[in-house]
Amino acid sequence: MTIKDLVGTFSVIGSNQDDEENSYKGFLYLSLDNNYRIVAKWTINDSQEQFGNGFFKNNILVINFNYLGLENTIYKGTVVYKCLSKDILEGFWSEEFGDPKFLGTENCFRVTDSKNLLN
Repeated sequence: MTIKDLVGTFSVIGSNQDDEENSYKGFLYLSLDNNYRIVAKWTINDSQEQFGNGFFKNNILVINFNYLGLENTIYKGTVVYKCLSKDILEGFWSEEFGDPKFLGTENCFRVTDSKNLLN
């Protein structure tokens, strides 16, 4: 698998760092910059946007991300995905103000049909 194989849109199912019971859904959009580094954008629960940049080696994708949270605070973190295939990513993440006793989780599945973007 190469970094180019990861470009595309994925549906996301995840759980927050502070509560495995508190799950979320959304989409992850992966593209490449001019230096063949990953450019990521998440849309979580149809309302929150997150942005990141990362790199890929040995079927591991690492992305440093950030987003604008409550009270205009910028939150930063890192997500690590094990690329089970070019269509399935299994990950965990942590952000700087999250509970350090827990990791968030995120599973991503490639969207191959544009109708899936509407559901």
